[in-house]
Amino acid sequence: MNDTPASASAAPAEPTGRIVLLTASHRVAPGLLSWPAWQTLHAADRVLCADPGHPQLPYLREAGVEVEQESPDAHELVAACAGGRTVVVLPSGEGDQRLTDGLARLAGSGRVAMPDLELLPGSYDLPGARLLDLVQVMDRVRRECPWTSRQTHEGLVKYAIEEAYELVEAIEDGDRDALREELGDVLLQVVFHARIAEEAAGGGAEDEDGAEPFSIDDVAGDLVDKLIRRHPHVFGDATADSPEDVSAHWQATKAVEKQRDSVTDGIPLGQPGLALAAKLAGRARAAGVAVELPRGEGIGYELLALAARAEASGTDPETALRAAARVYRDAIRAAEGVEETA
Repeated sequence: MNDTPASASAAPAEPTGRIVLLTASHRVAPGLLSWPAWQTLHAADRVLCADPGHPQLPYLREAGVEVEQESPDAHELVAACAGGRTVVVLPSGEGDQRLTDGLARLAGSGRVAMPDLELLPGSYDLPGARLLDLVQVMDRVRRECPWTSRQTHEGLVKYAIEEAYELVEAIEDGDRDALREELGDVLLQVVFHARIAEEAAGGGAEDEDGAEPFSIDDVAGDLVDKLIRRHPHVFGDATADSPEDVSAHWQATKAVEKQRDSVTDGIPLGQPGLALAAKLAGRARAAGVAVELPRGEGIGYELLALAARAEASGTDPETALRAAARVYRDAIRAAEGVEETA
């Protein structure tokens, strides 16, 4: 009879090792990996990659990381980890669904001693990274879509106006889902116009009208510069303790930039009438221009006086009238017996 305890006679379990799936964002330049990623790559027993054109490969080789071009299945990968070895796998940009599904099936079977499985992000998207995708998609759509490829700045004007009004409606309705969608539609107009502007003179020198091409990067760069210039209390030594101080900084830097002859310069005359009247009154009031409102016969002059009075009291007359009109619309629908939908 063998009196040796079973626990003493049993062989120690063999280490199962570790599988690391190392991912990286395609929106971050290849080679810019996190320190944990580099540590894992250098310490790994094997590094595998099925894609010979993987963008990270030249940088890994330059860093002294040996990469084997192999595409193991789940069983082969688990076997490669036997004895406690660490195997790093570099998936392609689309991932490796076959491998991950196979590993999931093995782990779920309960018949295989699985290695530790780790998903290690080697790089992360920065805020705004999806805007890069938007630029790429817009570029392809502009080249390949029969409708999009024929559009001009002038032809898109009506869509910009429509999208702006739809955004306003979403805000006034308090509909956050619609707000998100309409912000995207407004952003589309910006990217669309910028993409068209790249094509001036075929992307080369000035065209016949002297227009130089510019890109979305030029648009964004100009905006960044403007925001920095007009916020000296954030990016400079100026101070601002109130919204009025901020407005003063904004108007002062804007005056230097524009060098306009009149405070009315730059006000678009094509905007809705109440908004136009309020903007004119606001510019004159802020600049201290002593001018009386013109007086005349007709509702137009009465509306002008109302708009100026509203602006002086801090009320946007266009918004106020639109809110009253919405109430009026609801009253009409109620009189018609039309039920409101949620």
